[in-house]
Amino acid sequence: MPLNAAVVGTTGEPLIHEVDARWLMAYAAGLGDTLPCYLDTLRPEGIIGHPLFPVCAEWPVIVAMRDLQARTALTAEERLRAVHATHDTIIHRPVRPGDQLTTRATIVGVEQRKPGAFETTRLDTTDANGLPVSTTWQGGLYRNVYVDGQDRLPHDIPALPEVSGSPSSVRAEVTVPISALAAHVYTECARIWNPVHTDTAVASRAGLPGLILHGTATLALAVSQIVRLEAENTPERVCRIAGRFNAMVLMPSTITVRILSRQSTASGDVVSFDVQNAEGGPAVRDGVVVLRA
Repeated sequence: MPLNAAVVGTTGEPLIHEVDARWLMAYAAGLGDTLPCYLDTLRPEGIIGHPLFPVCAEWPVIVAMRDLQARTALTAEERLRAVHATHDTIIHRPVRPGDQLTTRATIVGVEQRKPGAFETTRLDTTDANGLPVSTTWQGGLYRNVYVDGQDRLPHDIPALPEVSGSPSSVRAEVTVPISALAAHVYTECARIWNPVHTDTAVASRAGLPGLILHGTATLALAVSQIVRLEAENTPERVCRIAGRFNAMVLMPSTITVRILSRQSTASGDVVSFDVQNAEGGPAVRDGVVVLRA
């Protein structure tokens, strides 16, 4: 069945999460990131969440959207074909213990692409006072699914800061090991459960060659390296994270985080990067992290 473009504008029910130190620490631990700002509860200023922690609050909202009446034209098998294709998060402030986060999803775009139907969802996360914590535009591709109706492109995604030229060489390169259990650990620490990452039978039915690491885990591992190498271990400086997911990361294996360039702009320092899987394929391409001054 096709994905009807009329779903654009559909908004799901908000979900509320109470964030505690345990969850924030678990997320960092699941990434192997040992910065004291994530783990040391004796710090006078307390701990904060990893810059990509908002995905933990966003995932249940995305799952709930799949069950909306407006999307029942897709069969269960077609919904299983959905892959996380793009991710773009603006971080208004770090998440802290005690935060009450409310996340709401709105479908803001549907378009036909060669591999299938591409859907863009905006996820707005606010605190107990209604102030923004993060805003994410997530692109999902339904492989071999067609769009019913005219393409409706998203119009509310802020442009990324412009940088000049393309890098002539790699600024820095780090190889990160990925264990056979990485997806299981990330699933439980992030509280993001999608069985294609942890259940071989489900992965097989989805046409995958084996268990693959979550795209957000791969992206978060890259952000950890950028915070270490480019932000003086100060994750509070990260105000935007964007990238496109492409090649799969199988387990066990390695990924290589390549920092390609860093340029100063009016919006902050723009760090361009990519992530290669063990076979040299682009696990994350067109990666960007914007650092506050």
